[in-house]
Amino acid sequence: MLKQHSTLALFTILAVSLFTGKALAEDAGEGADTAASAPAATQENASSEHVARALFTSDVQNREPTDTITSLSNDKNKIYFYSDLTRLGGQTVTHRWEYQGKTMGEVKFNVGGPRWRVWSSKTLLPQWTGEWRVSIIDGSGNKVGEGSFNYTEAGTPNN
Repeated sequence: MLKQHSTLALFTILAVSLFTGKALAEDAGEGADTAASAPAATQENASSEHVARALFTSDVQNREPTDTITSLSNDKNKIYFYSDLTRLGGQTVTHRWEYQGKTMGEVKFNVGGPRWRVWSSKTLLPQWTGEWRVSIIDGSGNKVGEGSFNYTEAGTPNN
């Protein structure tokens, strides 16, 4: 009986998640369709006509990044990658988290409109120092943007 209730509760959560467009995974983020056009300013790593902004941040509030991170010390263990996507409606877009040439995680988003803001997060282990990269992959498998940050030993310069 308990298993049936657990299964029903999980199905209900997933149905609500699918209806609201909110992801539930540990390293997943959210998407939001907005009527506003993409901002004119483009983040340095957002090199595509489909990515208005791509950046790392310590948090996302009201569907916007709270800051921009290029380097993070390993006394902190969570970071978010934020993407402001344009003209990718109807596609599944992926954030591919990479470290030392290995894929460390992938988060998929269903893009529901002409401008869609998404973010994913990664919990880092202190020993995973070095360069991290997130690639933004469109529904056809093409890389349409990317970003990188440096995860450093706490106490080293430029933290």
